[in-house]
Amino acid sequence: MSQDHIRYDILAQEALRGVIRKVLSEVASTGHLPGDHHFFITFLTNAPGVRISPQLKEKYAEQMTIVIQHQFWELKVSETQFEVGLSFSDIPERLIVPFSAVRGFYDPSVNFELEFDPTAGADEESVPEEIATLPVAAGTEPGEAKENDKGEKAADDNASADVVSLDSFRKKN
Repeated sequence: MSQDHIRYDILAQEALRGVIRKVLSEVASTGHLPGDHHFFITFLTNAPGVRISPQLKEKYAEQMTIVIQHQFWELKVSETQFEVGLSFSDIPERLIVPFSAVRGFYDPSVNFELEFDPTAGADEESVPEEIATLPVAAGTEPGEAKENDKGEKAADDNASADVVSLDSFRKKN
């Protein structure tokens, strides 16, 4: 089998991350979630460009899952990252998460799930300097987030979900 110089695995991940970017952009522009939609987003806390408070970093050294549902504020979405204000144990926090750090996205209202291998293509991606130097500031409004350090979703384990796995697209070595 010949070598994949095009890197379809990376292109597929970028396209699927575009789904998350589009959904979050629409929520940011309207200021609310449509219908019963809400999102569990799991990301690697030690990935380049991730900005969270030292307290959250200590508690979630590898990855964490946030919930964007009822109480969030100042959701901003760019081509490379999203920013959101949430509250953890009644402490407002501002999170900055590059899309390249996202490990999973789940909308339990419609059983839609995307899973990513954030290490695929890590050598090819670089974090722009302006992202790497952004400070983390606490938010000013109350919000809530549900997360755990294992990145587990607080959803019904018996519910079926449409999972898009990229393993089937990867080159077998």
